[in-house]
Amino acid sequence: MHLTAEDLQAIVLTLQVAALTTIILLLIGTPLAWWLTRTQSWLKAPVAAITALPLVLPPSVLGFYLLVGMGPQGPVGQWTQAMGLGVLPFTFAGLVVGSVFYSLPFMVQPVHNAMQAIGPRPLEVAATLRAPPTDTFLRVVLPLCKPGLITGSIMSFAHTVGEFGVVLMVGGNIPGVTRVISVQIYDHVEALEYPRAHQLAALMLVFSFAVLVALNVYNQRRRPNTVDTA
Repeated sequence: MHLTAEDLQAIVLTLQVAALTTIILLLIGTPLAWWLTRTQSWLKAPVAAITALPLVLPPSVLGFYLLVGMGPQGPVGQWTQAMGLGVLPFTFAGLVVGSVFYSLPFMVQPVHNAMQAIGPRPLEVAATLRAPPTDTFLRVVLPLCKPGLITGSIMSFAHTVGEFGVVLMVGGNIPGVTRVISVQIYDHVEALEYPRAHQLAALMLVFSFAVLVALNVYNQRRRPNTVDTA
């Protein structure tokens, strides 16, 4: 396999975006999943629906509204300009923001399911020991929902690596700045460079297959422990 300098640049950029997106999603998706698990607010249904929108909304639609919102006339764009940050579209930062929105359900849903599976008993025990809510969350909830955190992190990373529509709308196609693997494959196909497109596409196929196999092996290995514990 012979990859060009532009191909390698796109791969490195994609990994950087995916890694940073996954870290951000862990920081914001975990407390969001906990809030969805515990709250009785009327806002739960709308927030859950907004979180899951990227699963059913066409990426081009999501990318368009992110582009408008972060553009010079959009509310986010006006705020970033007032803060002296310029506008986010067609920048690395804008690419990360778009990726966070697009991959949000892939982090929140596995973590939310893991938190729901904990049940009330561990929280009641922590309450009887007079553990503060923060300690309960950090020392009880997070360790117990570790499988969900791992699954969410892996799926968020893999999903970010493979995204196309959102990154093209928000980031464009700037070499070394916003041109990720999926956009690089699109460029090769558009230029009728099918052998080069095939190399990157095959690399993506192998990566996706390896991620799914790893997740299945991980789930199979921890399932007997869950049954024994019960």
